[in-house]
Amino acid sequence: MIRLQNVSKNYGGRPALVNINLHIALGEFAFLVGPSGAGKSTLMRLLYREETPTTGNVFIGGVNLNRMNSGQIPLLRRRLGIIFQDFKLLPSQTVFNNVAYVLRALGVDEKEVAKRVNSALAVVNLEHKFDAYPGELSGGEQQRVGIARAIVNGPPVLLADEPTGNLDPATSLEIVQLLERISQRGTTVLISTHDQPIVNAMRRRVIALKNGELVADVDNGIYELEMS
Repeated sequence: MIRLQNVSKNYGGRPALVNINLHIALGEFAFLVGPSGAGKSTLMRLLYREETPTTGNVFIGGVNLNRMNSGQIPLLRRRLGIIFQDFKLLPSQTVFNNVAYVLRALGVDEKEVAKRVNSALAVVNLEHKFDAYPGELSGGEQQRVGIARAIVNGPPVLLADEPTGNLDPATSLEIVQLLERISQRGTTVLISTHDQPIVNAMRRRVIALKNGELVADVDNGIYELEMS
């Protein structure tokens, strides 16, 4: 589902990623780890086509993202669910409207919007908060709204960039376990994080970057300090 082929990315001659080769299958759950400056955010930006590689190719679902024109990029992003550290919710809109936003932007009729939003809120156990506003929610609840928004259109891939960065340890574990359950429904989930306790508790695939290079790729792995 996700494939990087000999991917390098430079900024002003400085390497951010160096010859990355990586494959993540449909329905797989993986962590992308490494210290600040390792290249995690750069790799994630390549996957949702905010950036393009200096050399190499990036594929999602067999589509070469390098060959997309500007008009095709929004179509790609509709096939991706993206989860952010700072939630990025609309404070003046209810939980329901935040989750419904992308569907309405696509012109989905209101009956179908209601069906999909209610289904997504059920997955994250927030059906009872449909009419609440983000400011009335805890951090963990806000992130669950972000996850509902990310899955409401049924994307085959979820990209989570430091989704637990603003959460306490117990809530962080709940959020990552929720993402794991979503992956079991057939969605590819890639979580970029430096949260070592969470990674080690989950014991799933761990892809480690250091100084822009892929230094480890281990199933049932842990985030070892020497990776950072």
